[in-house]
Amino acid sequence: MKLLPSDQLTNNQVKSGLHLILKDGLATETMNVLTAGTFLVAIALYMGASNVQIGVLAALPTFTNIFQLVSVWLVQRFNNRRAITVTAAFCARIPLLVIGIIPLLFSNIASVSSLIFLLSFQCLFASIAGGSWNSWMRDLIPQQILGSYFSHRSRLMQILNVTLSLCIAMSVDYIKGHHPTHEIMAYAGMFIFSGIAGMWGVYALARTPEPKSKPIHDNIVKLFSKPLTVHNFRKLLVFNSIWIFAFNLVTPFFSVYMMKTLGLPLFYVISLNIVGQVSSITSIKLWGRCSDRFSNKTIIRICAPVYIGCIMLWSVVGAMNAVVLLPLLVIMHMLMGASNAGITLALQNIGLKLAPADEGIVYLVTKNIVTAVFSATAPLAGGLLADFFTSHFVIHLFGRGQWNLLFMLGAAVGILSLKLLKAVQENGELDKKLLVTELQHNFKKQIRNWHHMPLLRRWFYLRTAIVLKKGLSFHFDDLIQFKGWKENNRQ
Repeated sequence: MKLLPSDQLTNNQVKSGLHLILKDGLATETMNVLTAGTFLVAIALYMGASNVQIGVLAALPTFTNIFQLVSVWLVQRFNNRRAITVTAAFCARIPLLVIGIIPLLFSNIASVSSLIFLLSFQCLFASIAGGSWNSWMRDLIPQQILGSYFSHRSRLMQILNVTLSLCIAMSVDYIKGHHPTHEIMAYAGMFIFSGIAGMWGVYALARTPEPKSKPIHDNIVKLFSKPLTVHNFRKLLVFNSIWIFAFNLVTPFFSVYMMKTLGLPLFYVISLNIVGQVSSITSIKLWGRCSDRFSNKTIIRICAPVYIGCIMLWSVVGAMNAVVLLPLLVIMHMLMGASNAGITLALQNIGLKLAPADEGIVYLVTKNIVTAVFSATAPLAGGLLADFFTSHFVIHLFGRGQWNLLFMLGAAVGILSLKLLKAVQENGELDKKLLVTELQHNFKKQIRNWHHMPLLRRWFYLRTAIVLKKGLSFHFDDLIQFKGWKENNRQ
């Protein structure tokens, strides 16, 4: 298979490429569900990982974003994004297969150190692939359907994430309860399956066409140092970096705290994470409308205090009894999911807004690389601080002394970042009271619409019955097909 770019793509090639990218997205999501996030924390804890080692695992994906510079250099050197993406993605999947095979063949050498070593290569090559992939997708996907296409792709990936996470969590909990000696085999199987799914995604990428891009001739060092000289953009980088540091200082340890200290089963932890995910999905449309009508800075000023308040609540949740604990955790995850969705969207949009139109990619990549340093440093610092507080402090404020101190420190850094936000200038900035009024209006509107729930339930049952009736005749490609391209061609 020749991985060469085409001078011009036909409509059929673009349509085929859109469908293949959906398959790659589902394959990548399957790989990430099985080998990242809460499941990776569970595997690391089973292998006896310390808080510092868990911090290292959390830092790897963001720290290796620095290697996107390598991706830019490769694109500049060879001007073949598909070949670079496919090669790097293939190399990123091999460590996952090796991690899965090691416990099966050499159970005595399986350790957290070997896990970190192999995952570092996986993250490194994934970052190189991601840099060229973003540029490739920007030219492949028509601009007029960019938003609808990626929302469709994201929705499919989220559905797969929720379904697969619940199934895997229940399976792992069952094995832990009934066949504890086979737990390491289950984790090994997850890595092997993720590697196979990832290779399927690489095959889909290899078949995806690439439009030829204009070669880059500028010096890379000068290209990426220019955004640092712009005063207002530099202020945005400072705020963004400190906020990311506060976020990643504590967030990777929420799952550790629930499993290790509160003693919650893996299924409960995954379910709570899904609650946050669903809250994020349902609120993102509202934040998108608010971003257009108000300013992104105003959204951050509303959402960031909510997230910081939730971090503070983590400091006292350990003292709650079982009757209050789970409902409180559900509410906290709902608030964290909704507020983090607004913050993430606003940070992305304000970066686009402050970057010049002709050099937008350079500014955004620079922003990603700078924040990646703080994002990678934060979980490492969090792990070190958690171990330090455990060994040097015997106080038990609200029952969990070492974790309380870490969570309160994270909240303090978050408050500091909000002070830095004031220095950032954004056109169209409005008083946050207007946004609060808008949110109150939307909430009241949703309350008034609750009387339509029986009608919505009837519609849902009808649609479910139709799907079940035709389920046997459905083809996988029909289920994931994106129809926006057809509609766009007709217009």
